[in-house]
Amino acid sequence: MTTVAAPAVPPSLSLPVIEAAFPRQLHPYWPRLQENTRSWLLEKRLMPVDKVEEYADGLCYTDLMAGYYLGASDEVLQAIADYSAWFFVWDDRHDRDVVHGRTAAWRRLRFRLHAALDAPADHLRDPDPLVAGFADSVSRLFAFLPDTWNARFARHFHTVIEAYDKEFRNRVEGRIPGVDEYLALRRLTFAHWIWTDLLELGAGHELPDSVRKNPAFRRAALLSQDFAALYNDLCSLPKEIAGDEVHNLGISLITHEGLTLEEAVHELRRRVEKCITEFLAVEPDVLRLADRISDGPAVRACLANMRNWFSSVYWFHHESGRYMVDSWDDRSTPPYVSNEAAGEK
Repeated sequence: MTTVAAPAVPPSLSLPVIEAAFPRQLHPYWPRLQENTRSWLLEKRLMPVDKVEEYADGLCYTDLMAGYYLGASDEVLQAIADYSAWFFVWDDRHDRDVVHGRTAAWRRLRFRLHAALDAPADHLRDPDPLVAGFADSVSRLFAFLPDTWNARFARHFHTVIEAYDKEFRNRVEGRIPGVDEYLALRRLTFAHWIWTDLLELGAGHELPDSVRKNPAFRRAALLSQDFAALYNDLCSLPKEIAGDEVHNLGISLITHEGLTLEEAVHELRRRVEKCITEFLAVEPDVLRLADRISDGPAVRACLANMRNWFSSVYWFHHESGRYMVDSWDDRSTPPYVSNEAAGEK
């Protein structure tokens, strides 16, 4: 594995327990991963050439995946990293469609993504690069495990698309969801179960329902994803306030619980730290489960990568240009995005 020099972390975002108890490593394939994903973004026309050249490496999308799915084969990691890069580009298109009021464009994209998910081979030449790129990445992900895993992944991602549509409507209407509603929706827009499904790809083994639905395994998976989503909210809060966002736990707390900005940040930190504490408490239960069953090696591999998610997400937020709002010319417009939707200005 490759070790990496750590950047400085602002005190307000520093989590000493992550830095001490969750050592960070990168998959040894990472340098080629970065190069190949950059080429894939260009080949699939997912980002303009000038944006790829100037920003792709600094966005650190491949670093995030290379720090998560350790032990995966190079081919699996490449497929996951390309899919992850696509996901970020999709998220940016969704954001720009909201900002520019492109409701019809978003509706078309939503329906085409559902169709491409059900039959990716039929959409590899879709005129919208985002749909074609999605079809390509999903086709590759579907090549590694049985059809039962593919069907589960598709089922989970259909719900993600619909959650993005719910967020689109909330943002267009300026509607800030309440705390509980937000947290439920966030687990879908952050794609908690997609990244958890992909742990099995990394382990090269489809887990049976009895393992995936085991309370300890499911709890550990959920905590690792909740940590990532909440820490993202904490780090994104300045960017999303600047962009008149409505989807951030901090914004929901301020709006519906009457907290000040300082109190909301404190509450976000408390929830983030609780995810870490509870994960450390449930981790031994998952290891005991692994000791009892024939799927034990895959369970251990998945658990180890749930743990890696904490450190990978943490450092990603302090290395990626995606969160360096203070360096942008316009704090509400990321410099790495294109404001054009497919076929529209």
